[in-house]
Amino acid sequence: MALVMGALVPRVDQNQDPNVGSSQQDSTPSASALVSTLVPTLLTFAAFIGLFLILRPKVARQYAPRTYLGSLRESERTPPQSKGFFGFIRDMYKLPDTYVLQHNSLDAYFLLRYLKIVTVICLFGSLLTFPVLFPVNATGGGGQKQLNVVSFSNVDKDTQKNRYYAHTFCAWIFISFVFFMFTREAIYFINLRQAYLLSPLYASRISSRTVLFSSVPDNYLDPQKIRAMFGDKMKNMWIPTDTKDLDDKVEERDKIAMKLEGAETKLVKLANDARLKQAKKSRSQTDDSAADHDVEGEPGSAAARWIKPKQRPTHRLKPIIGKKVDTINWSRNELTRLIPEVEEAQAIHKSGEAKFLNSIFVEFYNQTEAQAAYQMVAHHQPLHMAPRTIGFSPSEVIWSNLKIKWWERVIRNIATIGAVCALILFWSIPVAFVGALSNITALTHTKGLTWLGFLNDIPGWIRGVVNGLLPSILMAVLFALLPIFLRLMAKTAGLPTLSAVELRTQDFYFWFQVIQVFLVATLASAAAASVQDIIQHPGSVTSLLATNIPKASLFYISYFILQGLTFSSAALLQIVGLILSKVLSKILDTTPRKMYTRWSTLSSLGWGTVFPIISNLTVISITYSCIAPLVIGFATVGLYLFYFAYRYNLLFVNNSNIDTKGLVYVKALQHMTVGCYLLALCLIGLFAISTAIGPLILMIVFLIFMVLYHVSLTSAINPLLYYLPRSLEAEEEALMAADRAHSTPAANVGLNEKHASSSNGTPDGDSSKEMVRAPAPHQKPGMIAKFFRPDKYTDFATMRRLVPLEIELGYNDEIEKNAYYQPSVASQPPLLWIPRDQMGVSRQEVAHTSKVIPITDEGAHFNEKGKIVWDAEGTGGRPPIWQQNVYY
Repeated sequence: MALVMGALVPRVDQNQDPNVGSSQQDSTPSASALVSTLVPTLLTFAAFIGLFLILRPKVARQYAPRTYLGSLRESERTPPQSKGFFGFIRDMYKLPDTYVLQHNSLDAYFLLRYLKIVTVICLFGSLLTFPVLFPVNATGGGGQKQLNVVSFSNVDKDTQKNRYYAHTFCAWIFISFVFFMFTREAIYFINLRQAYLLSPLYASRISSRTVLFSSVPDNYLDPQKIRAMFGDKMKNMWIPTDTKDLDDKVEERDKIAMKLEGAETKLVKLANDARLKQAKKSRSQTDDSAADHDVEGEPGSAAARWIKPKQRPTHRLKPIIGKKVDTINWSRNELTRLIPEVEEAQAIHKSGEAKFLNSIFVEFYNQTEAQAAYQMVAHHQPLHMAPRTIGFSPSEVIWSNLKIKWWERVIRNIATIGAVCALILFWSIPVAFVGALSNITALTHTKGLTWLGFLNDIPGWIRGVVNGLLPSILMAVLFALLPIFLRLMAKTAGLPTLSAVELRTQDFYFWFQVIQVFLVATLASAAAASVQDIIQHPGSVTSLLATNIPKASLFYISYFILQGLTFSSAALLQIVGLILSKVLSKILDTTPRKMYTRWSTLSSLGWGTVFPIISNLTVISITYSCIAPLVIGFATVGLYLFYFAYRYNLLFVNNSNIDTKGLVYVKALQHMTVGCYLLALCLIGLFAISTAIGPLILMIVFLIFMVLYHVSLTSAINPLLYYLPRSLEAEEEALMAADRAHSTPAANVGLNEKHASSSNGTPDGDSSKEMVRAPAPHQKPGMIAKFFRPDKYTDFATMRRLVPLEIELGYNDEIEKNAYYQPSVASQPPLLWIPRDQMGVSRQEVAHTSKVIPITDEGAHFNEKGKIVWDAEGTGGRPPIWQQNVYY
């Protein structure tokens, strides 16, 4: 069972910490409170890591499936791990991050790079603020105690205003560094993405030269008009059709086929159990001549030797009151009727005689022509034949959204964005309530809320549950439902592909994280602690909240400890996935197909929900860097532990099902800058409250400069994020010629032979091993030069050396012909797979069922205990139902 590791990320819950928003007169966050968080977290971390170290060598399927699974190509696998307890660490660090790029996906690589970059940013912030702001805050004369001594709130705003210049210039330097990293990474991303998209590995795929035009007007749903528009540059065209009835028929066919497979498996197992029972009674094995039973004899005659007719698998046509029928005979008869009906309906849709949807897939002869069509304005009226999409596989298409007209898309966008904004507004109410629960003791002493005083009379452990555990549970439930709803809103908006849905979800979820997890809950907790003072002195609301917000940041010290230690260890251990896979497999995996599916399916990450969590952590770190510098120090450690856990799982465990071609990374970089704006605005607010005119003016001027730079940079790089420049196509050709010149003739011959022997253009194995790259365009730079000159040392010619070098892919006629038909239009009856027995029952069933639908009993059998097993070693991990993934 595939589990999304992102679902295991502990939810950000600032309400768990009793220190958040504590009023100054009641309690001051202390080092002892920090230790009380650290000790149990360390114990949990040690327990999880200990279990991981013990189980890792014994349960390779759970902890290192990418090293051996037959469902992966050789080029996608990771080298096996060492068997020692800690050998995997050495193995992991022998592989560079670019190994993930070459063997997993571009998105997976950029997730690791993002974690590494934000860790570097936090480390720089620590090295900058610790030696400067610690002594400035500690000697600020604000009268704070313990850990609050090193926060902004310890600077006396009446007598020590000049100290705020230190915070101002630290913010200038740190924010400038963040924007430098943003600029540097944008250059790196653009060059690497362009190198990837122009490489033979990608440029020759069907997806790279196929453009989807959405919201096509009815009068252009005509093959002749489309061909007249694009001329000889167009190679193939697919106009999606309304397949509702066909979808229902294909679904019914496949459902009955699986019912038949289950019934056949049950029949063979019943016969085998009867044989074992008889053998046990007679204490001898059954005569092997039973296996010579006539497979072409009367249907069911082989099984009838071992079980009674009433023991055969049956089911009711309707629940409870329906007629009981023999499942195998009924399924065969239904499939005999359905399969021809489906084939007839498929022929109608392929011929273009069905109702067209408002979208068109157009395949061009090469990527250059596809990019020209993608970048042009396709129709003379606004919003017609738009949006245009390129670089997506057929499995990513949301077929139900292809019928949407332009005006319907506008309405859907407005409605879904409005729904999300409304959710932000109304979600604040329960989140604020949960935040207030963590400070229920302070509220019971508030005028007007004294009726809550009964909570002080309940036992301490119950009150502890109300203050700590209850808010955690409520927050977890709220945020568990959130990603589901946001993805639903993204799909409802009419986006045509799953990658577009992930990008929209990333935006939605990030703003929820920042507003709900960070701002609302922090403000609610600070306000709850100060509510009595606010009631008594309403005019002091801003100063009271400004004083308490820096204190609330102390929660994030505990939070980064909690997240870093518990997430990294839980992500490595995967205890939920381990338990579910072991328990559910024994209950649900009753056929060889189900066993193989669970064994071969890798867990994947939802980019739209993973990146926002990390981005929010980064925003929190940047925001508090100059307000409570201690936070960013712990953030550095926590984010590195995130990096370690994700790196292990992306190398050895996880797969990537949705590919945005790295666009999630640049969106995450944009989200990271929100922390800079929040830091600047917070300091402006704090300086204004303290009437520190000099620092206030300096921060306002810097904020204006920051906005201008950000807008200018974004407008400059935006076209390069989505479009491929023509100038690089000629450069890629020249570089490819240089690569071929440096490859030996034998290598070129070997590559050509491998290319010719590939029937579907997807060679198994790493066919690029013989190919040799031309020398680097420049000498290896020093670390400092490489860091400050990304335009020179991470240019296109350098980045293409990181991309896997693979021969041009070819596709057979059937693959090209059916590439972008709806799944039901190209769907074929599934191959049924049942276990083989010693008595010939399975072979007779195969002989009779194969007259209706393909079926096999190879690659699976019964062991001596009568349990079904499939031969993973004998089949090389690729049983009869295995299908080679096609790189569209």
